Amino acid sequence: MVTRRFAVILLFGIPLPLLLPSPWLAVLGVVVAGGVIAAVDVLMAGALTAVTVRRDGDRTIWLGDRATVSLTVANEGGREVRLGVRDSWVPSAGAGPLLHRIALAAGEEQVLATTLLPVRHGNRPAVRVTLRSYGPFGLAYRQRSRRWNTARTPAWNLRVLPHFPSRRILPEKLARMRVIDGSQVTRGRGQGTEFDALRSYVLGDDVRSIDWRGTARAGHVVVRTWRPERDRRVYCVLDTGRTSAVRVAGVPRLDAAIDAALLLSVLATRAEDRVDLLALDAEVRARVDHGGQNQKLTRLIDGMASLEPALIETDYTLLATELLKRGRKPSLVVIFTALDVAPMIAGLLPLLPRIAARHHVIVAGTRDPEVTRLAELPPNFRAADVHTAAAAQRTFAERERVADVLGRFGATVVDAEPAELASRVADLYLLLKATGRL
Repeated sequence: MVTRRFAVILLFGIPLPLLLPSPWLAVLGVVVAGGVIAAVDVLMAGALTAVTVRRDGDRTIWLGDRATVSLTVANEGGREVRLGVRDSWVPSAGAGPLLHRIALAAGEEQVLATTLLPVRHGNRPAVRVTLRSYGPFGLAYRQRSRRWNTARTPAWNLRVLPHFPSRRILPEKLARMRVIDGSQVTRGRGQGTEFDALRSYVLGDDVRSIDWRGTARAGHVVVRTWRPERDRRVYCVLDTGRTSAVRVAGVPRLDAAIDAALLLSVLATRAEDRVDLLALDAEVRARVDHGGQNQKLTRLIDGMASLEPALIETDYTLLATELLKRGRKPSLVVIFTALDVAPMIAGLLPLLPRIAARHHVIVAGTRDPEVTRLAELPPNFRAADVHTAAAAQRTFAERERVADVLGRFGATVVDAEPAELASRVADLYLLLKATGRL
């Protein structure tokens, strides 16, 4: 194949013979001569059969971080090769630079680094490596494309874990969890808490916590301390239907739900509760069971990494079936979905009484901050601004009506903006643990 350089030279060389007595024969001569030169250049280009490539670098990163994947190109032949290397990835991998020009002597190898800044979570595979061997004049080249699913080159896939911005507040939530978990006394027993230990009475302790038999044996007043029950089951349910594809604050609504589910999963795991993940729309997209008390967070994170919104309606009957067949023991079910009127009234609401009769249900929805902004009139507003604010206020009224109806049917509703959703859900979980309702 010829290069652009050869095409430019040929284009500028054709008009020159037109000044001669036989211009067409001269043009034909230029074309033939150029073809001969290009053929010689191709023959003198190094053979690509002697060039090998291999991969190395990052396999897993968090969304928002940078990854580096290196491509080692080696010349195992007996002559120098001048190469153009194109390292192609899927567009969402954010790879660059894609093109490299190198010269390899016989037996030499060179490492080419590619930096990746993915824009979506999930698997981001390398597509192919294209090699071009140029001749000494740079007028023509040999080319070969190598896909990573062939035997000569290893497959490479970058696993991008979901964005987890709420981990910045994780230390504060864990500190509150340690307080609830017994590092400090829990005032009052509360339903469903377990006895922890006896300690000396201090001013301010609830007198109902005094252990009189222990006081008689110790010779001073001692009180009982209680801790929340362990080994509770928490279901994180992610709605991956069409409403999860709506972009809120620049990202799909599903991303905010994943962030909140990750924070809740970390807290529940540290509290020695069992966490299950269920992601569904018209079918189950991901299912991660607790696998015992020592549940590994890596399984939950990996299960959320491949989730993407599907432009179909969510089947809440499937959700009810999955929950009701998992045992009768009361659990905490957190449903991350959209608080839109139609899906809630027609989908979740008819099934909510059956679920709430057995489990404690939390419905968490993401509120669009842009709607909040539009609901407020600017200082110098116009008539159009009044209509826009009225429409935004109506949207909030509908969400409040949905939350009120869900509350009447036994669910606790959390309606917050993306930056606050994870914290609000975590606070509600901690409140349930502190009051012995979980």
